[in-house]
Amino acid sequence: MEFAPRTKSRTRCKPYACVPFNHGSFDPRSSSTREAAAVAEKPRLLAPSGPWLFSRSGDLFVFAGPALLAFALVAYAASSGLLVGDAPAWTFFAIVLAVDVAHVWSTLFRVYFDGAEFERKRALYVGAPIAVYVAGVMLHAVSSLAFWRVLAYVAVFHFMRQQVGWMRLYDRRDAEAKPWQRRLDSWTIYACCLYPLLWWHAHLPRAFDWFLEGDFVVGLSSSLLPPAALIYGLTLAAFAATHALRVFRGQGQPGKIVLAIATAACWYGGIVAFDSDLVFTVTNVLLHGVPYFLLTFRYGRKRAAEGAPLLRRLLGGAAVRAGFAFAAIVLVLATVEEGIWDRYVWHEHAGVFGNGASLGDLTLALLVPLLSLPQAVHYVLDGVVWRGASNPLLR
Repeated sequence: MEFAPRTKSRTRCKPYACVPFNHGSFDPRSSSTREAAAVAEKPRLLAPSGPWLFSRSGDLFVFAGPALLAFALVAYAASSGLLVGDAPAWTFFAIVLAVDVAHVWSTLFRVYFDGAEFERKRALYVGAPIAVYVAGVMLHAVSSLAFWRVLAYVAVFHFMRQQVGWMRLYDRRDAEAKPWQRRLDSWTIYACCLYPLLWWHAHLPRAFDWFLEGDFVVGLSSSLLPPAALIYGLTLAAFAATHALRVFRGQGQPGKIVLAIATAACWYGGIVAFDSDLVFTVTNVLLHGVPYFLLTFRYGRKRAAEGAPLLRRLLGGAAVRAGFAFAAIVLVLATVEEGIWDRYVWHEHAGVFGNGASLGDLTLALLVPLLSLPQAVHYVLDGVVWRGASNPLLR
């Protein structure tokens, strides 16, 4: 997910300025007043103002919550002797399938279930899956390792850019931040992600992989780590000092601080501090997937209230009903996808999905890019669909 940085030319309206309202002739019975109230009551994608993106409780839930849950699971795993070896089966079903794979499918609510959005960029939304699939087949035909290596690095970039995108959204709400402070905010998130990745590349192999063994390039010299660690430490120290001073001056931005701490803890803890498949899985997936669920759900609710036909049928009405519908759709699709993966490619959970036939190289070269299409298209579109400057419905 990428968000465009705030620019001076972008028009932003205050919460009350978006609703037609005549202070001199207020009549609660008038149709114009009722229409204004209806507009004001529509579900919003983000909070209309203030330092929080969704709300204080919402932001803490989706940014601090996943980090706290991840490390609570780490503590449980440590006490149960689960940190060594492959992650247990429950992490696959509860974390990988229900969060990582399912959040990919939630892109449907942002693009393909929204008729107006789909028509607005039909060529992109039809062409991207075709182009991605053809490229995937060609890569897999060269070698399966080439396919997975490219997909792994695209995924890493996507995960990193999503965290930067959240920070830039916070920056857009921070009217008192100076340009250099906004840059420091973004650099801090990059540092939180890039240093653990460099450290990982210099210490291969580890007990965990991004997708599968060998998908990262081996051979990065460990001599690069001391200067990288110095830059990492100085960047985090500068961020901490800057925001401590802003808090002292009454300009504190708690959401930014929570996001930076959660990102630093999950990326460093999951990659550097522990050499554990389970730790990497829970820290990597929860911080990435949970906020995206809330974002796409709120977007779907907002568009449903604005009259998008399919989204209105799926996510209209009571929030609880909409939440169950949203969760059911993405979980069913994720389960079907993972069932096919497991039956015909991975063969790791035969007791749940059954054991399909072993496939030849040609069949795999056609099937694997097809099964990976949801996540690959998610990576591609996510860099486009959340840019407010080119998305009038999003604005």
